[in-house]
Amino acid sequence: MGRLPDEALLSGLATGDPELAVVFVRRFQHRVFGVAMAVTGDEQLAEDVAQLTFERAWRHAQIYDSRRGSVTTWLTTIAHNLAVDAVRARRTEPVAPEDLDALLGVVTETPERWALADETSSQLRAAVARLPREQARALVMAGIYGMTAQQIADAEQIPLGTAKTRIRAAMAKLRTTFAAPKRGDHVQ
Repeated sequence: MGRLPDEALLSGLATGDPELAVVFVRRFQHRVFGVAMAVTGDEQLAEDVAQLTFERAWRHAQIYDSRRGSVTTWLTTIAHNLAVDAVRARRTEPVAPEDLDALLGVVTETPERWALADETSSQLRAAVARLPREQARALVMAGIYGMTAQQIADAEQIPLGTAKTRIRAAMAKLRTTFAAPKRGDHVQ
């Protein structure tokens, strides 16, 4: 059973097959936990997020659409979104700006790399790593930590307009990066 395709395991999860559900969870548990841990930084919270991820996958397995991405991408997206929501719900103190540089450096080569081995996520991490440091920091603060532009401005001790500009510029560069045709793509 361990060699079944991901989609078959997901279908088994949707139908309530206990054996397939166990194989599904075992196949993805480390990846889901890794994503949750990378976002939350808290082992207990990451375990809770992983549990919620599998519950949500079970409840919504019937709406999975393979045209929109792989099962792995779908599941890690659920885990990431739940982890971000959990971090936001905690209303923790923002990361100190001096600590954020270390976090940005870790994003490219850590266990998160293994947890998010999907090609698109690695491309996104690489694109964020290529951004100017100030823009990458603002983007991560807004996108991962859920901080508002005003909170970023306060944390970075910059004007509000500068914080907004950094976020917009980073997003524009990422859009350009992902909208550019890839080598070998031909317009017909």
